[in-house]
Amino acid sequence: MQKLNDGFLINLEGGEGCGKTTHVPYLVEYLREKGFTVYPTREPGGTSIGEQIRDVIHDLKNVDIHPRTETLLYQAARSQIVEQVIRPKLLEGQIIICDRFYDSTIAYQGFGHQQDIKAVHRLVDYATGGLTPDLTILLDVDVEVGQRRKESSDEWNRMDAMDKEFHERVRKGYLKMAEVDARWIVINANNGIQEVRRDLLEGVNKRLELFLNLVEGVKKSAER
Repeated sequence: MQKLNDGFLINLEGGEGCGKTTHVPYLVEYLREKGFTVYPTREPGGTSIGEQIRDVIHDLKNVDIHPRTETLLYQAARSQIVEQVIRPKLLEGQIIICDRFYDSTIAYQGFGHQQDIKAVHRLVDYATGGLTPDLTILLDVDVEVGQRRKESSDEWNRMDAMDKEFHERVRKGYLKMAEVDARWIVINANNGIQEVRRDLLEGVNKRLELFLNLVEGVKKSAER
């Protein structure tokens, strides 16, 4: 198995119905076949505490959760998974593939709920201890397309049930973040599964190759 010195953190992001949950297992298997040690996880969740918080956040009965409370719940789950799972796995040289990470909070609780973006950034920075993904993949889907997909699936939670305007703000927030940060790649998730997978693998391969070349260059410099 190939191991990376400091690991490699990939998070998949996108609005409801973008296909993250469909594509994560495929990406995991692909990278394992290439010889990498890969650990898939999700947010909120990935730990016992995180999964309990996930149940609270997603429960349709909890309609009165205040946006600030919601934001703090996500940070509690995030802090736990970062310290219990993500950092240790990265130190082992593994590739972590996370179905959502802190960018979801910026998009949903920041842009979606129209909270103070700077304040939300401070919260997520505290929760993660400053940990930033190496690669963020945005599966960008039209809100109406995503909602149709969700309505035809077996899963429907409190976040899915937010109104269309909320989800439009979330999408705009994601695209705004992707415009200004080079760690992002944007994939048109309105396309069919095979097209999305092709674009997904192409993007991941390019970024991993760049990362591995950089690591090799640093090693050679240190040996001189």
